[in-house]
Amino acid sequence: MSEEILLGRQPIVDARGSLVAFELLFRSVERPAPEAARGGLDDLQASYQVIARSLADLGLTASLGRFKGYVNADRSLLMSEVVEILPPERFVLEILETTAIDLPLRERIVELRARGYRIALDDVCDATDPRLDFLDLVDIVKIDLRSPGVPQWKALARRLGSKGKVLLAEKVETDDEFREATAAGFDLFQGYFFARPQLLRSRRVPSSAPQMLRLITLLEQDPDIDAVAREMRRHPALAKPMLQQVNSSATGLRRQVDSIGTAIALVGLRQVRRWAQLLLYADGEGKGGPMHADPLVQQVGLRARLMELLAERWHPGEPRLGEQAFLVGMLSKIDVLFGLPLPDLIGKLPLAPGVRDALLDRAGPLGHLLSVCEARERADLPALEALCRDMGDIDLAQTALLETQAAAWTMAQTDTQPAQESPRQAVRAAA
Repeated sequence: MSEEILLGRQPIVDARGSLVAFELLFRSVERPAPEAARGGLDDLQASYQVIARSLADLGLTASLGRFKGYVNADRSLLMSEVVEILPPERFVLEILETTAIDLPLRERIVELRARGYRIALDDVCDATDPRLDFLDLVDIVKIDLRSPGVPQWKALARRLGSKGKVLLAEKVETDDEFREATAAGFDLFQGYFFARPQLLRSRRVPSSAPQMLRLITLLEQDPDIDAVAREMRRHPALAKPMLQQVNSSATGLRRQVDSIGTAIALVGLRQVRRWAQLLLYADGEGKGGPMHADPLVQQVGLRARLMELLAERWHPGEPRLGEQAFLVGMLSKIDVLFGLPLPDLIGKLPLAPGVRDALLDRAGPLGHLLSVCEARERADLPALEALCRDMGDIDLAQTALLETQAAAWTMAQTDTQPAQESPRQAVRAAA
């Protein structure tokens, strides 16, 4: 029987905090729970089976959107032909710290680079790393901020930066480390700090957020199209991004739509409701960067869509539960958005009791779904297994598949703006 795989994504950002790539992290479902709990998500190397299943069954490429995926590769994978099923324009191959580079491997890396692959050195800790003797073979160097002291990694960054390599600081866990690494000349950044976008986000609350909350409240009351159109016309800052969404390639429309009423009629109130909830987290004035590059937008969109998909699978005869699940997922991060306690914000909104109980107490079916998503985000497999046992035939493998579908959906819904690269073309499109 083939091994079931869970797939995780850790964001890689540039110096602005904008999302530019993901490292792909793999976990075997078959591992014993205590061992899995210790291992994190990156305990399984990218074997042929992992790559093939992730590309085919999980729809990996779609979940990346326009971004590249970084994949750990040991000697056996690099030397095999199966690595070539990864499209070179979409993936970066990371040479593990345990990999010794000899002449045959050097020749293979030269061949892979000629085919268009970008190569990174993973987990470089100090200047004595023997892989640095082959610096001419690589494009990106990932320096582990946890292993050497600050003076050591700063000196290492100066040395490698002078050789024209893209520098990626990994295991960044605090704002101070992010600032220090930026000042030291690092181009890209990765770590738990960026997997918690509430810590990263320092920009002001989007000016359109209060109006968007009113629109979301109205949409939950099953209004007619005219009532929604009137509310949106009162706030041009809401109408503009909504029309951009309707006219984007995601809808497949053949003509431009410039009327709010027409736009709502074309896509339906259900889709407008979901867009409004996503746009709640967006900076309507464009000062926060495009939605697809905002880690918080991506996290909350994925959570909401995953909750909706799980609800549809768990209770297929209750479409309203899916809609409420999406709403719970979206509202579960508004404390991050507004910088206020969640109970204070929820208390001001006319929400259904089941929605309110899920957000405040993780109670009821909606609270159960929210707990599932939170367990997946923490990579807490024992908790996730226990939660899945209460959901009928939904198992860990299905949550992995649905999460990848949710990530692809979120990318498609938010990636509606032309690429706004720079600085340095978003570090050469994340190398």
